[in-house]
Amino acid sequence: MAIVKDNNLLLQAVTGSLGDEITIYERNGQIIVAKKRGPSKKKPTKKQLEARYKMKIAAAYAVAIIKDPEIKAYYKSLAGPGQNAYNMAVKDAYNSPEIQRIRFEDETVVVTAKNEFRVAEVAIRIVDAAGSILERGKAVLGRNGVDWHYKATGLPPGGKLIIVAVDLPGNETVREVRLE
Repeated sequence: MAIVKDNNLLLQAVTGSLGDEITIYERNGQIIVAKKRGPSKKKPTKKQLEARYKMKIAAAYAVAIIKDPEIKAYYKSLAGPGQNAYNMAVKDAYNSPEIQRIRFEDETVVVTAKNEFRVAEVAIRIVDAAGSILERGKAVLGRNGVDWHYKATGLPPGGKLIIVAVDLPGNETVREVRLE
């Protein structure tokens, strides 16, 4: 790969491939000359097929979501040089939120959930030892922007807490905690 440094008149108006040898394209205002790549002759692995499917879903989300002017403006505000709202929406849809920490402050469950973009909601279910749902609800985002608070009516010993963090594209991360 070569980056053309000077304002070359010949390459300034040229993009595309020249035969089967080289490709000329522009990225971030720079002209790049690279060896032309062809399709791979190897059969894709299972992981590659999964990644392709995940990218296909993320791209479909991005196409649909940037039709909403508010959400498009949100993603555009996060874009860096050479990026746009579509790129940010694909990146958001490709990654799930992360539940980093769960702690108890008396009867309040505090969940620290992060995402590179935004965690849309955190839902809590409290299940007893027999598997019956005793309580469910949505946590409230704290002032620091990462801690979600849920005031439980009771935490039964031997039961479990099921926490679901959801981001803007709808990716879910589920964590279960046994109650002692």
